[in-house]
Amino acid sequence: MKSESTLALRDDALAIFQAGVAAADPYLAVKNCLSASARHLAIRLDIGDPSKQRLGKWPKIHLIAFGKAASAMAKATEEMIPESLWAGKGIAVTYYENVATLDHTEVFGAGHPLPDVAGYKAAQRLAEKASRAQAGELVLTLVSGGGSALIPCPVDAVSLPEKCEVTRLLLASGADINEINCVRKHLSQLKGGGLARLAAPADLHALILSDVLGDDLSAIASGPTVPDPSTFHEAIRILQNRQLWQQVPASVRDHLQNGASGNVPETPKPNDPIFEKTGHTLIGSNTISLNAAAQMAKHLGYEPVIYSDHLCGIARETAEHWANTLADFEKIHQPMALLAGGETTVKVTGNGLGGRNQEMALAFALFEERKKLDADWVFLSAGTDGRDGPTDAAGGRVDAGSLTRMRSQGIDPMALLSINDSYHALQASGDLLITGATGTNVADLQILLIHPKT
Repeated sequence: MKSESTLALRDDALAIFQAGVAAADPYLAVKNCLSASARHLAIRLDIGDPSKQRLGKWPKIHLIAFGKAASAMAKATEEMIPESLWAGKGIAVTYYENVATLDHTEVFGAGHPLPDVAGYKAAQRLAEKASRAQAGELVLTLVSGGGSALIPCPVDAVSLPEKCEVTRLLLASGADINEINCVRKHLSQLKGGGLARLAAPADLHALILSDVLGDDLSAIASGPTVPDPSTFHEAIRILQNRQLWQQVPASVRDHLQNGASGNVPETPKPNDPIFEKTGHTLIGSNTISLNAAAQMAKHLGYEPVIYSDHLCGIARETAEHWANTLADFEKIHQPMALLAGGETTVKVTGNGLGGRNQEMALAFALFEERKKLDADWVFLSAGTDGRDGPTDAAGGRVDAGSLTRMRSQGIDPMALLSINDSYHALQASGDLLITGATGTNVADLQILLIHPKT
């Protein structure tokens, strides 16, 4: 059973999480950025400052969208831009489950996280559309999470299976995302500024929903519309340092060596003239959602404190760090909300079911049991996309009674945590947070609410 005060805290934690998700709503974010008449289009450059705009009398607008939120973003664009300005039908590439029927946009489903042939064919269509844009026209590009895998477009010298094999080898070697992106950009026609190169000499503007902590535009969907500072030499060095040079396909080695020798053009660099006609607007991010969550917490009567705006590391270790901070709140006299945004990882030690957010929630409850905080509390950790690992849950929402409820169902929470089976532990206690797909993705949010006992 959950006490009345605990139920109120659980409701508040959910409301705060939902406020963060709403701030990253791709449909509303795009609508808020665009305004148009029959003759011109205004694009907001800063969502926090309506006075900063890019204005243009583009006679034709070419729409390109890719990522988890592509359908919603394209739908909003259709509602904002007059039909007379469209340069034929737009193209959107998204997850199969997010495919929607739109009036002026062809929507293609593609594979994620593993690229597939459908995505390859859609990427070719997308590249062709960008290439057809003329000087004085606009290529309006809508970018959201998952774009790297959804639009695989390898250089002519490398096949899709060969490029996928390189990515697989890099992942297995422990390469970080920056190393992987460097290599992928130099094997792609679209990544690393490639899309901007194809669209030139037309103007280009990207509306970007960031799923990358820190919002590095060159990392979001591997930066198809922004400069790439990395080089062919770096890509080769990464493969050599990871002892993969002889394992990657010969076609990959040949292409990278041709690039390093100057026989293949480098990815576009910051001083490239093509970027004189490009622009971007960050329409949603984890930071924006975290701030919206803080505002909702304050509205509900909590004193919001940003615990971290770049939460990372192993999920259960991060949960322990959170629990260790509770000693600082033993003598609070008002409700507190500790908030964080980020993306942790799971160290796999078993074959259980769960995700990083469920694991963090379960681990937090176990660590807090040792601390015995003399206050009412609720801890929520969830993915803003509504999915946590290979499950139907967004994450977990635990309280001081969670472990008791698990044990009453014959569950040993520590044993399940040890085999990464947080899903079934939280299911037994009624602590799975199931929201369904949200249509957006700006990483994860964590919410710890603490209320002094009366």
